[in-house]
Amino acid sequence: MAGELLLEIGIALTAVALAGALAYRVGLSVIPAYILVGILVGPNEPSSVAGVSLTLVDHGEFIDAVAELGIVFLLFFLGLEFSVGQLLADRIRIAKIGSVDFAVNFGLGLVLGFAFGFSVVETLFLAGIVYISSSAVITKSLIDNGWVANPESGPILGTLVFEDILIAVYLALLSAVAFGGGSVTEAAASVGAAFGFLGALALVAWYGSGAIERLFSVDSDELFLLRVLGATTLVAGAALTAGLSEAVAAFFVGTAFSSTDHTERIENVVAPARDFFAAVFFFAIGLTTDVTLLANVAWLLVAALVVTTAGKLVSGTLSGRLYGLDATRSLRVGVGMVPRGEFSLIIAALAAGSGTGTLQSVIPAFTVGYVLVMSILGTVLIQNAEVLTGRFGDGWAGG
Repeated sequence: MAGELLLEIGIALTAVALAGALAYRVGLSVIPAYILVGILVGPNEPSSVAGVSLTLVDHGEFIDAVAELGIVFLLFFLGLEFSVGQLLADRIRIAKIGSVDFAVNFGLGLVLGFAFGFSVVETLFLAGIVYISSSAVITKSLIDNGWVANPESGPILGTLVFEDILIAVYLALLSAVAFGGGSVTEAAASVGAAFGFLGALALVAWYGSGAIERLFSVDSDELFLLRVLGATTLVAGAALTAGLSEAVAAFFVGTAFSSTDHTERIENVVAPARDFFAAVFFFAIGLTTDVTLLANVAWLLVAALVVTTAGKLVSGTLSGRLYGLDATRSLRVGVGMVPRGEFSLIIAALAAGSGTGTLQSVIPAFTVGYVLVMSILGTVLIQNAEVLTGRFGDGWAGG
């Protein structure tokens, strides 16, 4: 059994390595390559070619756990680029751009749901799935394309933080009210406890830089790596247990390190672990994707792809303008917000486990196809943003 598991892990890592090498060779982002190779060797269709089985890797607990760490450390590294003070200083603008993002994209999700004859509950699930962008995919793309230090990263980051916090409230209320998980009061108490945890974490990030500096001052790179991995994973796991996004928690851990002298060492020592975890995360998305289900939701998928891509371009451009960016950089904000990923899949899993009919079949099938296409489309758009914004920036954003 142990030998089979080790062999499967070896196949998964080799497949990811080969896919990444091919992507680099042809000049494309590695993210779509990791997702596509996950589809190819995973347990879903297509499972064979010319009688030869392609099912080489199952979607097991090990891959799930490592994939979760991919989300955690991508957001941890994004937090390194910012500080709690920066976020507090921008809180009004973040609230504004987050509200614009929600109104445009959640609103479009409601329109789609009712247009395709979904019930109110089904429509609320669909709206959440198409509303929230992928923190993991976007962060990886920002890092790979050197956007982290650019002005457009400010509104992109602010919107992601707003979305991640809002989605925790959305999931708690939807679970409690729609599926008998408890009363509105119980849901509110759960959300309050989660935000109490987040507030405590923000205070540590704000006031605890001196203690963090001392705790992580160690000569050995090995011990330094273990301390950073252990502390970040522990806090993220505690946040997830409390009903809060582990991505938001990891982001605040990163901000706590941002005001210390450890940032450069983290970039050198911890970055390879981040890249490994992130690669497995995108590979895991491919493992969950059954492309044969997409035919049943083709029209909904096409409509959602067109409408919600446009929605993120519009809301992102408006957000860039609220941050005082020019036409080109404002459009780049919209381009940067297009990818969807992990949170959409979480919402779909909740729908599948809690409902029947459309919630159990149509919504999950739609979501895996939607996430696959939007993650690929989004990374390609970000990679080619210079060409896109150079051509359409002034006209689109009214510059």
